[in-house]
Amino acid sequence: MSVRAGRISCDEVSESRRSFLKRSASLLLVSGMGSSLLSACGGSLGADQPDTPRLASVDNFRDVAGAAAGYPTVDGKQMRRGVFYRSNTLTLSAVDQTTLDALGIATVYDLRTPGEVARTGDVLPAGATSQTFNVLGMRDFVTPVFDTPGGAVAFMEGQARSYVTGAAQRESYGALLTHLADEPGVQLFHSSAGKDRAGWVSALLLSIANVPLDVITQDYLLSNVYLTLSIKAQTDTLRAQDGDAAVTVETPLLDVQESYLQAGFDQVQASYGTMTNYLTQGLGVSQSTIDTLRGRLVV
Repeated sequence: MSVRAGRISCDEVSESRRSFLKRSASLLLVSGMGSSLLSACGGSLGADQPDTPRLASVDNFRDVAGAAAGYPTVDGKQMRRGVFYRSNTLTLSAVDQTTLDALGIATVYDLRTPGEVARTGDVLPAGATSQTFNVLGMRDFVTPVFDTPGGAVAFMEGQARSYVTGAAQRESYGALLTHLADEPGVQLFHSSAGKDRAGWVSALLLSIANVPLDVITQDYLLSNVYLTLSIKAQTDTLRAQDGDAAVTVETPLLDVQESYLQAGFDQVQASYGTMTNYLTQGLGVSQSTIDTLRGRLVV
């Protein structure tokens, strides 16, 4: 291993990360090989699903499985669309609510703190029930103020690592994955912007489905595309109030960067060695639950 000025090269770090995720994917794949009966549980085939609607009032709403035929997996399969959806807070307009009603969503899982929920409640799809998982384990979450962009980036990376190390985070994420596996019907989970807490859940589901790392990363970064208008509106307001310097400092809080997701994956590797160990030991998710999830996720 070459070291330049006392630091490991970026290529070597990247290769180490890729090797970790490939090992984790292989272990999950082996664990699911005996679960062929589960492939018939939940959802319909991706090819039979219409395009996921874009919602103007809930702009980060999307199918966990991706678009078109669904994301490919490392073992030559594809994800099943129309089973799990992700989004930001359900501030649905009347038009968007009608659109969402047509998807037949049975359960909505809200990952926000009680304070966030109190400020902005969900408009639920028709017939849907709601459950709250306070992932952060605190009464309220208010974004801190930073002096530099680096401080904001470090905070976001720290948040991602806390999803792996925090007791409240691990308990909530484990319970959520179990509910996603066990509850019947189409399900939706969301956080405030739908990019951080919800983004981590989506990355876990894609990992369980054996989706390639590059695709998981691209899916994570899609929040920047879906939230383009929202981010612009926030930055315009911030610029008008506090100037360009404030926009530069706070932009890392409004979007997602690859380093945020990688910080979470790196912490999984550091704390548990493999994604499977994180799921079973860290989150307390049973192997049968992982098998059930993979059966629901993959065609």
